[in-house]
Amino acid sequence: MMNKELMTAKILEAKVTQGMTWEALAAALGMSPVWTTSACLGMNSMPEDTAFTLCETLGLDKSVAEALQVCPHKAWDKAIPQDPLVYRIYEVMGVYGDTIKELIHEKFGDGIMSAIDFSMSVDKEENPKGDRVVVTMNGKFLPYKAW
Repeated sequence: MMNKELMTAKILEAKVTQGMTWEALAAALGMSPVWTTSACLGMNSMPEDTAFTLCETLGLDKSVAEALQVCPHKAWDKAIPQDPLVYRIYEVMGVYGDTIKELIHEKFGDGIMSAIDFSMSVDKEENPKGDRVVVTMNGKFLPYKAW
């Protein structure tokens, strides 16, 4: 079976060859661009019908569709990211992570924000002083239980 790394390489190559955007690919699947991109990068699994639709859209074979359906091992390098954009997101969490945690606890109590029952969007806000990146995360609150 094809591994997630090769799967991702094939998807990225086909996406570029066909001039597709993540937005267009997600629209073809009827899914969000964030989730579609994450699954194509190997961090989420796709339902069978969605995986085959993606492969039909990009002209990829059954082995890619099968790899898309495999449950991923969600791990990442613990080193500080080197890509400037990814590093800035890392920096935001370093600077504001504890603040977000405090505010969530104050509003909801002791618990976490789910990354399973979760959605996210990345939008562009036009601004005369420079366009803005708007990242919205929406996760179910999961309270810790006492027993």
